[in-house]
Amino acid sequence: ALALAPRARAQAIAPDTLVQNVSNEVITLIKGDKLIQQGDARRISEVIESKIVPHFDFVRMTALALGPSWRRATPEQQRALAEQFKTLLVRTYSTGLASYRDQKIDFKPLRAKPEDTEVIVRSEVKRSGGEPVSIDYSMEKAGDTWKVYDVAIGGVSLVTTYRDSFREEVRANGIDGLIKSLTEKNQQLARR
Repeated sequence: ALALAPRARAQAIAPDTLVQNVSNEVITLIKGDKLIQQGDARRISEVIESKIVPHFDFVRMTALALGPSWRRATPEQQRALAEQFKTLLVRTYSTGLASYRDQKIDFKPLRAKPEDTEVIVRSEVKRSGGEPVSIDYSMEKAGDTWKVYDVAIGGVSLVTTYRDSFREEVRANGIDGLIKSLTEKNQQLARR
């Protein structure tokens, strides 16, 4: 068994294969789960937490969205910010998942070298009667696995989208003000 361990690590799953596998698994779950089809928020959250969240680096996403203010935050503030941002993104993703209706995802060939530690996995969601929407996953190799640290939908980066609002909130109310604002927004979303 020990002789096989290095070989298993050397054959870490490729980032595009990881995104495809997770996407296909989630789509299969959506299609076969009556609770998800009925919009059950708790079940949708369970699927996101178990199938999607493990493949995201929310600390890096939060640090990128916060910009230079991240370095000024205490470790406790950084943990709180990452947790609240994760909660916000999961709730946002839940809304998208609840509205899924047989769209087709077309994955583009990965353009990367074997030694690359950062890549972009490109995909396109094809909707019947509508224009396709690009979804690109910026990923970083973390040990033997790949983690998503940004998602661009229709060319608009999730991290960049939040950067301006985070900067304004920190400028007006400090880092604790941003934590409070995110917490309140998450509570409002939970009540819906």
